[in-house]
Amino acid sequence: MSLEVEVDALRKVPLFRGIDETKLRLLAFISDRMQYQTGEHLCEQGEEGDTAFIILKGEADVRVHTRDGDRSVATVREHSIVGEIAILCDVPRTATLVARTDMDVLTVTKDDFLKLLKEFPDMSLEVMRTLAQRLERTTRDLATARSGGADA
Repeated sequence: MSLEVEVDALRKVPLFRGIDETKLRLLAFISDRMQYQTGEHLCEQGEEGDTAFIILKGEADVRVHTRDGDRSVATVREHSIVGEIAILCDVPRTATLVARTDMDVLTVTKDDFLKLLKEFPDMSLEVMRTLAQRLERTTRDLATARSGGADA
């Protein structure tokens, strides 16, 4: 995948909406392009999070460990960024990512991601929105699971 194709793909990621072409080129240049095959793990729940993943092509299942075994809680698709919680909060990975299809992914290191957030306040705001939406969805799912569990 050429730099131009990567820049075009980054332009479609909502998180990078407000970033100009030059900065997108820089992001594409400093990122590492990785390919994952169906079933391959991008990262494991509990490990140190030192990179974020920008999905250029393909899908991955977001899986968490539960008392009843691993459970798929979401699917992430192209133009998504995942793994940012671990690098923003200095906490272990909150989930395992498993390639549902063959994937092309850009990985951004923690240091580079944090530099981007400092330089582009609009991007920081979009990260907050993304995390707030995930928290709302998780809270709703937890409430649904608890109410279902109480009825059973």
